[in-house]
Amino acid sequence: MGKDKKTFCLVLVKPSHYDDEGYVIQWFRSAIPSNSLAVLYGLARECAAEKVLGEDVEFDIHAFDETNTHIRTNRIAKMIAAADAGMVMLVGVQSNQFIRALDIARPLREAGIQVVIGGFHVSGCLSMLDGSAVDLDACRAMKVSLFAGEAEGRLDIVLQDAAARRLEATYNFLKDLPGIEGTPAPFLPIENVRRTLGLSTSFDAGRGCPYQCSFCTIINVQGRKSRFRTPDDVEALVRSNWKQGVCKYFITDDNFARNKHWEEILDRLIWLRESEGIPLGLLIQVDTLCHKIPNFIEKAKRAGVTRVFIGLENINPDNLLAAKKRQNKITEYRKMLLAWKDQGILTLAGYILGFPADTPESIRNDIAIIKRELPIDILEFFCLTPLPGSEDHKNLWTTQVPMDPDLNNYDLEHVCAAHSRMSEDEWKAIYWEAWAIYYTPEHMRTLLLRGAATGVNLSSLVKLLLTFSLSQRLENVHPLQWGIIRLRHPSERRPGLSVESAFWFWPKLTIEIAYKTAIAIAALSRLAVQGIKISRDPNRLKYTDQALSRASDDDDESLELLTQTSSAKQSAAHQKKVFNLTHGAR
Repeated sequence: MGKDKKTFCLVLVKPSHYDDEGYVIQWFRSAIPSNSLAVLYGLARECAAEKVLGEDVEFDIHAFDETNTHIRTNRIAKMIAAADAGMVMLVGVQSNQFIRALDIARPLREAGIQVVIGGFHVSGCLSMLDGSAVDLDACRAMKVSLFAGEAEGRLDIVLQDAAARRLEATYNFLKDLPGIEGTPAPFLPIENVRRTLGLSTSFDAGRGCPYQCSFCTIINVQGRKSRFRTPDDVEALVRSNWKQGVCKYFITDDNFARNKHWEEILDRLIWLRESEGIPLGLLIQVDTLCHKIPNFIEKAKRAGVTRVFIGLENINPDNLLAAKKRQNKITEYRKMLLAWKDQGILTLAGYILGFPADTPESIRNDIAIIKRELPIDILEFFCLTPLPGSEDHKNLWTTQVPMDPDLNNYDLEHVCAAHSRMSEDEWKAIYWEAWAIYYTPEHMRTLLLRGAATGVNLSSLVKLLLTFSLSQRLENVHPLQWGIIRLRHPSERRPGLSVESAFWFWPKLTIEIAYKTAIAIAALSRLAVQGIKISRDPNRLKYTDQALSRASDDDDESLELLTQTSSAKQSAAHQKKVFNLTHGAR
């Protein structure tokens, strides 16, 4: 580098959050790649290539995901101080990560480092509230800049302001969401990707959602008008990742089935996989009506989809209506799930506890019905949480209904607001109990039998069952926050809590890691042995049960899913009436 060159040091950090003991949730290998981090890194690379700070300025870009990396603010401050200019961007910050983001920002600001915070919490609060609510003033007090909206076409503005040391207090682009067609694709270097399980990364093929679910923040942050990447964009990012040996992706679209370019994108991925030899493995998110789209599931299989996440949310139509999730039709659940099973694809479904009609007993009954009547492989439980940026949160905020003041708890696992039919203790207890009810040894064996009969990858199913049956019990975290080997550092304990003595901390952590690893290995061994025995059973393809049986005309009478409540019966009757009207009553 010539002497006349200057350096701008840009550090991108995706914060984690604190566990109930006040330690940062961090792993040797984390489970979920950060798409926000990949998006910002890809945009930053483009800004560097386009010399947005001038021909004489070189970029030094670093990306850190705190779920798998120990963040040393003193080292970051020294890196930036050694450059001619620079800043730290805390990216993709969710509400439960906001407190940790402030704790990372504080020593950086004390060292004179410029800091910007963006993500769903900032964008959601500025979109739905008065702009000062929910701890945003804490940023302003530290002179940390806020970024709301999306960074495509805007990152260069922030970089130029940072280079001139004139960052604005707030950058608000919420009313001007950019198109993403032809924009720089999400990308992370291989050294970052290696820190995730399965060497996986992510990209968003589209943003925005047309639905109106009241608990969702996406529609108020990314908008209800969908925007998309092109098949060329997707091909380019797949090829750039394949050059570094990465071919597994989490496609983060909230609902890939409603991407208007889904078929063109899947066709391109099929070509890359079948003609170009790139061994793609994909996880996508879809709605409960995706099976009605001709060829969608079949092409998803050919494109490399091995896992699909479905926002089932609930099996009580009254609860779905209360959440404005009108697109979920319980009469279609079995048909949709069986369509995925027919392609040998693992099904993961989200289930929310805490809707208005829920009680501990109704939740227990619902889980029993799901286990018996729906061919779901992995069921994920969440507490209904009034996330800042959602309609639910705004309604409670404006009517001054008490909510948990600690943002760290807004992680979909903690109870953050009152319920009309359950006490806080009852709600907490049934959330914990739900995992134990679903992931019994008996039901996990049933799931393996179903998996063998439908041709899913039993090795993948075993790993998922291990994760989802153990994470709550062993680590007291949701499976989506789990990873391999829990790491802690005494210096990262939440401010206000005592710092443990290093003399006791490190031996205790070592013993704890060894103990939990032994339990995990024992559980994995049991599941693996079961899986091997089942996979070698010559009669495995003949296995069937009520969940795997084909949908029939008498389901509305024989399935408890469709008969347990008056609203369920009404939904089934309405569906039958519509069918008779459109196909002719017999």
